[in-house]
Amino acid sequence: MTRSVPLRRPLVALLLACTLLVSATACGDSGNSGSATGTTASTEASTGASASASAASPSASTEKQRLAKTRFVANAGLAAGATYQWIVKPYRAGTFKKGADGRTFALVKAGLAGGFAYNRLKAAAENAKGDPLLSKAVAPLTAAIESLQGMATKLRNGEAGEGDIGAFESVIDSIKSAGKDAGAEVKDKVPSTSQLTG
Repeated sequence: MTRSVPLRRPLVALLLACTLLVSATACGDSGNSGSATGTTASTEASTGASASASAASPSASTEKQRLAKTRFVANAGLAAGATYQWIVKPYRAGTFKKGADGRTFALVKAGLAGGFAYNRLKAAAENAKGDPLLSKAVAPLTAAIESLQGMATKLRNGEAGEGDIGAFESVIDSIKSAGKDAGAEVKDKVPSTSQLTG
């Protein structure tokens, strides 16, 4: 309690000084160039502050949209890269067939890639919400993304067929198309093994 008294005195003094300054400026003679300049400076400062605040708002919104697009492109690109590298290519090459060389390793990698791609696609759909145009383009694809949820297990167990692989390809192509239409072109980016397992 003894500490609050010394802090209260400077605060009261500061408030009184501010009150006197505001009163002197408000009551000053408009003919006096000193007080007129002080009032003008204070008005200009307040106008400048509100102008900079209003200018900051649209730029902050633009920055947020740009960041949303950047994140969308990164996540969708990783999903596309993982899908084509470790699901589509090995499937088309026949590596998932029983008796094929490297089948077990390819299926494990495909399972990891399937789970990774699903998570990145969900993140990309979430990122898209930060940009109105991108959000509108990606919104119809959320059900298709959700349909890939159990695909990782099917891939890992060697149960994924042509239709499953086609579903993955279709979702990736649709995401790429939606991004391109909204000005956020997606390019395949193959994730590292540590990204798949992490």
